[in-house]
Amino acid sequence: FWNTVTFQPLQVVDTKSQVCNIAWSKSANELVSTHGYSQNQVIVWKYPSMTQVAPLTGHTMRVLYLAMSPDGQTIVTGAGDETLRFWNVFGKAQNSRESRSVLSLASQLR
Repeated sequence: FWNTVTFQPLQVVDTKSQVCNIAWSKSANELVSTHGYSQNQVIVWKYPSMTQVAPLTGHTMRVLYLAMSPDGQTIVTGAGDETLRFWNVFGKAQNSRESRSVLSLASQLR
């Protein structure tokens, strides 16, 4: 993340692999990134702490493509392994003040 006034980085996250795509959740303070060598995975991140919510594995080659469903709950990824994988990663926000990821176990505890 960059401060566009001072041109200084605000935060840097070392993902330990090539970053191919990034998309923001429509219903949670999270984002998803896809990766190539060496992990070939999809990662859901909590924002702004940038802690990993969940690594999603299954692709065997670089995850080149990422698209989000119109309702914002499902993503589809395409990789060099010639597969499409569908992931239900984000739940619907119950109201404008409460948003959560279906992958966040802490949000399901009462």
